[in-house]
Amino acid sequence: MAEAAILLAGGDAEGAVLVCTEGLSFWGGVDPETGIIIDAHHPQHGACVTGNVLMMPTSRGSCSGSGVLLELALNGLAPAALVFSDDEEVLTLGALVSERIFARPITVLRLQSDAYAALARSRRAGLVAGRLNGDGLHLALERADVERLALTGADRAVLDGVSGAAAKTAMEIVCLMGVAQGASALMDVTRGHIDGCILAHSANLIFAEKMAQMGAKVAIPTTINAISVDRENWISQGVAEDFGNRASRLADAYVQMGARPTFTCAPYLLEDRPRRGECVGWSESNAVIYANSVLGARTPKHPDYLDLCIALTGRAAVSGVYTNSGRMPRRIVEVSVPDDVDDAFWPLLGWLTGKASAGRVPLLVGLEDTRPSEDDLKALCAAFGTTAGAPMLHIRGVTPEGAISPAPDADVVRLGAVDFGNAWRELNAGEEAVELVAIGSPHASLSEVRALADLLKGRAILEGVDAIVTIGREVLAAARDAGIVDGLENQGVQFLPDICWCSITEPLFPANTKVLMTNSGKYAHYAFGLSGRKVRFGGLQACAEAAVTGRVSAKLPGWITS
Repeated sequence: MAEAAILLAGGDAEGAVLVCTEGLSFWGGVDPETGIIIDAHHPQHGACVTGNVLMMPTSRGSCSGSGVLLELALNGLAPAALVFSDDEEVLTLGALVSERIFARPITVLRLQSDAYAALARSRRAGLVAGRLNGDGLHLALERADVERLALTGADRAVLDGVSGAAAKTAMEIVCLMGVAQGASALMDVTRGHIDGCILAHSANLIFAEKMAQMGAKVAIPTTINAISVDRENWISQGVAEDFGNRASRLADAYVQMGARPTFTCAPYLLEDRPRRGECVGWSESNAVIYANSVLGARTPKHPDYLDLCIALTGRAAVSGVYTNSGRMPRRIVEVSVPDDVDDAFWPLLGWLTGKASAGRVPLLVGLEDTRPSEDDLKALCAAFGTTAGAPMLHIRGVTPEGAISPAPDADVVRLGAVDFGNAWRELNAGEEAVELVAIGSPHASLSEVRALADLLKGRAILEGVDAIVTIGREVLAAARDAGIVDGLENQGVQFLPDICWCSITEPLFPANTKVLMTNSGKYAHYAFGLSGRKVRFGGLQACAEAAVTGRVSAKLPGWITS
């Protein structure tokens, strides 16, 4: 945006200034019941966002942050205002939904760097009648206007209500987000993926049922993300009746709106996955990053609720990684690959790259001689999504667009042995004894299940240790047909379809767990904030050994030399 200051949502607001020195994922990073920052890895951990003028360059992490912001608004715990200096979609969308559908306005501003820096030096700030005031700062704001978009006649007809109230509201939100994204027009997309179907809080259910009651119907083929229960077995698993019923109602609402009940956070593992160059409307951060980076499809990291709005209209703003310029690398990450790495290298690399690249699309170099599997790339993309704001990455010599030329102003950062050692220590805060081995964040692939079976061959899970694999129902069916699942279940491995680690709660999450072990960089990052348990991280072989021994070595892996 060219404006020094633009008002994207809300109106008058006032509060103390709270500056986040790094982007923050509200999902897994902010407690929706208190407003406290719970991301243990964030510099402002422990601060409360409620009632403050919350500043950060941009958000990061999960698309589900929009739902957390809506829940905060419905609970009366939202920030008074959100202020960004860079492009931001997730929290902006949450504020628009809160304002447009639930009449709970949250002010959202985007400022250019000088104005942002001046406001960050203020103790308090206020927005009154279109003017932003801080300590020595007085700035006129321009409000976002959908007339900036060149809309088609069909778009305007939907805005006029010819397709019903739900589609009208959806199109309004798509258009306002387009303005926020700096777009000048909308475009068709071919398929959608819904992320906001986890019962992380009541807001997701309230939103979905309200849209379903308004008569919402998807206009393009649409899949559904992992949900909060094993849809067919939750009653026998001892899940509380109220929670199970509400989680099922949430899933049912999206099915009622015409979405396909896939219930997986890894839709790229389904047989019909996007093709290179195909423009889709996906949400769920790991899925978006994988689609862009590994498949070469095109989709921004659409926030929760915008994914449904896009699915209802089949339209999205022409912006970001839908465009060639938006996919251009703006940071080169030079990687010194240690010798004899194992599969833990890839999620660690993704986690480090996200921190190193912030909101920029990175190009990784130095990996040309590696041969990552699709599982390696899945793990890398998921971990990247926890620490990055960008919806994709490139790897020279590996990913479909890895030969792309970086932007002329792209800078360079380097990752080496010291960085991998520091990352390992940060993600391994737990003791050596473990009570839970958590596999499948994102959902396990058929090849991962095969690999686990090979590693556990002839060995049983230790008594007192739970080994649980979360998995999509279609992949689980394929693994059963291949004869893999029965053997693993006989050895003590549990398979949970439909649900993923970021949404598991007790009793499915074993209550006796003090320390959990995972091969997921994504879950290693979020687990403490979500579960309160300490975490150990390692490759799949280390997870298998922990499952049969109940312990994991405190030593660094041999390939990490410092």
